[in-house]
Amino acid sequence: MFACEVADRVATVTMNAPPVNAMSDAWVAGFARLLDGLEARADWSVLHLRSALAVFAAGADLKEMRGRFLAMDGVEAQLAAVRGYQALFARIEALARVTVAEIGGAALGGGLELALACDLRVAARAATLGLPELRLGLLPGAGGTQRLTRLCGRAVALRLILGAEILDGAAAARLGLVQWSEPASELPAAAAAIARRYAALPAHAAAAAKSCITAAADPGVDGFRQEIAQTRALLQNDETRALVRGFLDRSPPQRDGKEVLRWK
Repeated sequence: MFACEVADRVATVTMNAPPVNAMSDAWVAGFARLLDGLEARADWSVLHLRSALAVFAAGADLKEMRGRFLAMDGVEAQLAAVRGYQALFARIEALARVTVAEIGGAALGGGLELALACDLRVAARAATLGLPELRLGLLPGAGGTQRLTRLCGRAVALRLILGAEILDGAAAARLGLVQWSEPASELPAAAAAIARRYAALPAHAAAAAKSCITAAADPGVDGFRQEIAQTRALLQNDETRALVRGFLDRSPPQRDGKEVLRWK
């Protein structure tokens, strides 16, 4: 169902649950166990999530959905499943590491909600992305209404969710659902390069910055105070101090008697 490989500080998780990486109770539990194992390790700083199949993930397992729908306690059983998806996606979103979703094929319903829980998304131009639940009289309840609105704004969320609209990867990039869109043949290499680039940066600083960016979306948190608190912690961190010291020790060029900072 999942394969995981750690190299160059990137944990590459490949979903492989044919035919469409459907999300079942077993899938949720398996993903949670995988995160348990990864969080016990210190040799990675970026989670790269991808699929071995032609699709990224197509949403809920229809067999389980049918069983719950027809059961006497079907409403509560289905709500319990949705809560399980919400909890897993919230856990992915809350990871202190950087998360990257590589979307090579269809990411529909729960599949897109999974991708929205990641920090970064890169999609094939021909991939299909959408939250079409309204076609069934439902709504994207595994975080889709919340994360899409926070990510792209109310206007885009209303357009896509109320219209049950399906986008290709290029259109998704234009609307801000994904940060990059690549030709399908170039997607795996591009996604791997993105993951390595983020993994090359100090993980503790990325975690601090991520917490501040998250605070910006929470009206109950003073994001400016969070910046001060995180900056204080970073300035007391041995790795940060060594990096800053090395930066300051480099001889900068002189211009009118003033030092000029060089970031490269």
